[in-house]
Amino acid sequence: MQTLTSSQTLITILMIAAATILTRFLPFWIFPEKRQVPRTVLFLGKALPPAMMGLLIVYCLKSVNFTAAPFAIPEIAALAAIYFLHKWKHNSLLSIGGGTLIYVLILNANLLF
Repeated sequence: MQTLTSSQTLITILMIAAATILTRFLPFWIFPEKRQVPRTVLFLGKALPPAMMGLLIVYCLKSVNFTAAPFAIPEIAALAAIYFLHKWKHNSLLSIGGGTLIYVLILNANLLF
């Protein structure tokens, strides 16, 4: 494995910083406050977050075996906890943290094995 020189490292860091700054400011340059946001962008702003959540759920459950012990009970319990915590408090961090806690507790307590 080859290491980077100091100048290569500096150039890499500067390029990453420039790309980050560009992606942060680009929406404000393209859609200034006085200009109307296109309907397509508004639609994508509403449609993409739930679509990404569905995609993440499918990805997380793709290798779960529903026909063998523990029959996906930890995963289903974690999903239920996430759903009900989010409906109750509307706090994403609480929902994700609570679901993760439930999942880890069930797996580590060996309640189902």
